[in-house]
Amino acid sequence: EKERGITIELGFAHLELPGGKLVGIVDVPGHEKFVKNMVAGATGIDLVALVIAADEGIMPQTQEHLEICQLLGIRHGLVVLTKIDMVDEEWLELVKEDVKEYLAGTFLDDAPMVEVSSATGEGLDRLLQVLDKLVQELPQKEVGHIFRLPIDRVFVIKGFGTVVTGTTVSGKVSLGDEVTIYPEQIQSRVRGIQVHGKEVEEVRAGLRTAINLQGLEKSMIKRGDVVASAGALRSTFMVDVTLELLESAPRKLKNRAKARFHVGTAEIISTVVLLDREELSPGEKCFAQLRLERPTAVLRGDKYVLRSYSPVRTIGGGKVLNPLPKKMKRFSEQRQKELQVLDGQDLEAIIETFVQMGGFQGIGVEELRFLTDLSTSKLEAHLRGLKSKGHL
Repeated sequence: EKERGITIELGFAHLELPGGKLVGIVDVPGHEKFVKNMVAGATGIDLVALVIAADEGIMPQTQEHLEICQLLGIRHGLVVLTKIDMVDEEWLELVKEDVKEYLAGTFLDDAPMVEVSSATGEGLDRLLQVLDKLVQELPQKEVGHIFRLPIDRVFVIKGFGTVVTGTTVSGKVSLGDEVTIYPEQIQSRVRGIQVHGKEVEEVRAGLRTAINLQGLEKSMIKRGDVVASAGALRSTFMVDVTLELLESAPRKLKNRAKARFHVGTAEIISTVVLLDREELSPGEKCFAQLRLERPTAVLRGDKYVLRSYSPVRTIGGGKVLNPLPKKMKRFSEQRQKELQVLDGQDLEAIIETFVQMGGFQGIGVEELRFLTDLSTSKLEAHLRGLKSKGHL
């Protein structure tokens, strides 16, 4: 990487802010050839720093990174203008105006802009202060009840065995807990946990995490796999989703087009089945079923990014509605109505819809808990409500 002067792989560090908070930093590649690594690194991020070199200004990949952040639902961030020692004051003002204009209407519209130089150290103190303020203002993260860690690195430490790292995106895990690695459904146990290089007994959502897994060979696991609470997820070759085609997409997306499905840290080739039309135009949104070449394990509400098969670029994304669907008939009014309910916020209607989709075979409480991504207590409370209304 140093030889080529660019970031290729993900880089990780941690930083103690002036206010005492410890933040994990994921350095993602900016270069367009390595955007797939950037998507993997952006999983579970709370705050994004959009780095723009003052001597180059906005690059094609700046737009793609911004679009990916928006598709992944990232809502907080700042802009860092680097290499200010390489330009004069007049040029810097022009770049700042350009950037402000470019970010209008995006989630970084009113974000702070910090000018820095790594060479002279100018602006670095202010960068820390701005970061500190933004971190203090971040809303409380929704923890979720299922522990999930999408894996971005796997390595072996002599005397300890296999270690995986990633960002814990939901739930919590403790030393000695049993876990399952998806989609292969490999069973293991947590032998050790580290956060920012320190041994801990437990870890919760939102933290960069390293887990030492008991009894596993490195070859059994890869980036894109997910470590989760034992038995909590289901592996699938299909997902029902909302799909928004970006306005910047170069062409319409045709039914059954091949595309790259990025979810968590995984990249999987998929066939996009449009459920109510033959093609989707840039700027339009619809329901779709993605049929995958290899399995994944996701939850309802997970955000994903879709990139074109060739040439590779980000074209859209959306959220998962049904993490374990059956093959769906196209142009079915019944299916459209079901997906509209699953796309809403009415939890009782969502539970009722999943039960109805179970048909005469019915549906087990464990499967319903997985499909709705609700804790046992919340699910039972809603089921009681539905029974009292005579809906179940």
